[in-house]
Amino acid sequence: MLKSLQAIEAYRMTGIVHEESCSWLHYIVQAEETIVNLERVESLQELEYINPVLDYVERSLRLLDSLSLSYWIKELVEETLVWSETAKGGTRRQRRLWEAEGINIFVHNMGSAQLYWRQAGGISTVDEVIRLQADRGTEAGEAEAERKVIVHRLIETHGLIGQQIRGEVPPFVHRPLSAMVEEGLLTADELERLLFALNHCIISAVSPELWQEVRTEVMKLIAAISSGNLNAGVPMKERLRRMRAGAIAGGEDFDAEWDSLEQAGWSAAVLEPMQHITFWYVESALQTFSLEQFLKIMTLAACGGKLSTLNHISYEMVMNGIYYDYKGAKKINVYKKRIIEKYLSGLTWENILNGVEPSGNPHLVHRLRREEHLPDTLFVDFGFSPAAEKLIEFCIEAEKSALYERAVLLLFDLFELRRDAFDRFHNEDTYLSQMNETADYKSVILEYVTGRKVLDIGPGGGVLLDLIEERMPGVVPVGIDISSNVVEALRQKKQREGRRWEVLQGDALNLKDFVEAGTVDTVIFSSILHELYSYVPLNGAKFNHETVAAALVSSFEVLADGGVIIIRDGIMSEPLEERRRVRFLEADGMASLERYAKDFAGRVIQYEPVAEQEVLMPMNDAMEFLYTYTWGEEAYIHEVQEQFGYFTPTQYEAFIRQTLGERAKLEVLRHYLQEGYTEALQGRVVIMDESGQDVPLPDSTCFIVIRKEA
Repeated sequence: MLKSLQAIEAYRMTGIVHEESCSWLHYIVQAEETIVNLERVESLQELEYINPVLDYVERSLRLLDSLSLSYWIKELVEETLVWSETAKGGTRRQRRLWEAEGINIFVHNMGSAQLYWRQAGGISTVDEVIRLQADRGTEAGEAEAERKVIVHRLIETHGLIGQQIRGEVPPFVHRPLSAMVEEGLLTADELERLLFALNHCIISAVSPELWQEVRTEVMKLIAAISSGNLNAGVPMKERLRRMRAGAIAGGEDFDAEWDSLEQAGWSAAVLEPMQHITFWYVESALQTFSLEQFLKIMTLAACGGKLSTLNHISYEMVMNGIYYDYKGAKKINVYKKRIIEKYLSGLTWENILNGVEPSGNPHLVHRLRREEHLPDTLFVDFGFSPAAEKLIEFCIEAEKSALYERAVLLLFDLFELRRDAFDRFHNEDTYLSQMNETADYKSVILEYVTGRKVLDIGPGGGVLLDLIEERMPGVVPVGIDISSNVVEALRQKKQREGRRWEVLQGDALNLKDFVEAGTVDTVIFSSILHELYSYVPLNGAKFNHETVAAALVSSFEVLADGGVIIIRDGIMSEPLEERRRVRFLEADGMASLERYAKDFAGRVIQYEPVAEQEVLMPMNDAMEFLYTYTWGEEAYIHEVQEQFGYFTPTQYEAFIRQTLGERAKLEVLRHYLQEGYTEALQGRVVIMDESGQDVPLPDSTCFIVIRKEA
């Protein structure tokens, strides 16, 4: 076993670093700050209880221990690995002292090389090796000095091959490695074998799958470095494309969006002076921003950073601020992200080039900061006002309660964000997944689709768009959603999966602003009208039938003669005065009803306790509560804001005729109990009539088809 592994194992058993020679281990285990790339971290909370740097170093050493290598190579790689992360260690006081001494603790390969150099006696050049050899007059002294030079160079360039693959560094950063062959410290073959073993351990310790993915490219780069055949440079566009690898894998059409931005007046030439720069934590910090936003952030640094005196740009502060834990899992802090997006939308390319900041927003600024002792490094960050920080913290805490909507509205007001009630912030991905799971219910809609052009209003995760495309090849499906979040996700899905459907950001109440009147054959509202009814204020009021009327009129206006509107949504049961007894089988059932009645704003929920765990209440009030109760605590803060049933069948028919007039022919109006509710509530409640006899649940869902007659 490697001596370094023995030292780590001894420390893990006793909590004490026994070997005085293991100063590298002292630095790592004394770390009081967590400095780690958050890209592959699953939970921020877990970082409080582990030392991720020590864990990573140990993984890399165990990989080295398992490789069949010559003693010489294994010894060099071992010393490189144990020192290469030391700049992430140290107590806070120690790190402040390092900074004051000019050690770059923010560019950890450089800082770690400086720490190694200091403990190795300051040897860094071949000239110093020659001087040392003359002083010592021994071959052993020369060999030891050369070994330290080699390790210093390997630490200094630690990880840069992987970073070149990611676009974060230019090829010339490997020059110190190639120079070792020119200086006679290593042969080209020796350097190649050293770099292969080192990068195998470095990358596999991050992820064995990642190593297999990049191994071929790593070998090509190692061959180029060992032969001294370093390219003059990689075009900045290609480097940026590599930095967007995650977004592209998620569906970003990099080339099309790049061309669109250039046509809109952006010039890529402004970023060319960044060719020599090494970028840190770019993908972790910026991968969820759009390409336009990403390039604006890059351009802000390019225009304000005095690039000729820079070697490094760090986005570590942005990365650390853009994540938080939600129920133990790392999530993007969408509150901060939305505010940054708003800030960037207020910046034109001309503003950025001229250094003009958005006006009227005292709560956010972008920062470009340098430290006096680190003049070659620029730190990029976004600074929120204390009031904004507190409000964001409040929104995160309010996720756990029905205060959520009110907290988010405060955030909207403070930053003048769009009032997009469908933007579900922290669980948008969960919501879209749930929407996709309703495919079985939505497939019946296809039986009534007519014509060629179909609008799906509020397409969610795109499941209905997929179904139409797959089963109706002659139809052109178009999704329309007010949420830029949903539209962006759908566009990425379209690119990722090669779909032919389209998606537009638009308002369902004003479709003629986005679609030419009389050109649509089918408009589909699948579980969306009740959301419009619940969330969208019209004439100052939510839970408003006028909102439903506006949506129907809007769709009728763009419909061609003979076209249809298809509605699948909630329904209320008749007669309205019928009541049900509800017996709770769960201990917190009654408390859940009391909480719901207090929080629900759609109408007054009536209930009369008749026993310890039993109430008598109007049938439709009971069902409205049970819809939310079925979804569970995770969805409560959203579902309590929605009223699923807003008409009885008789009311719906009369409303359609009154709203759309004589040209609207009601071809289908049926209602049914949606599959799954009975099973979901089994063992949780018992539903009875007023006399106490068990009865089935009433119908929950309606299906309506309206044709526009010529």
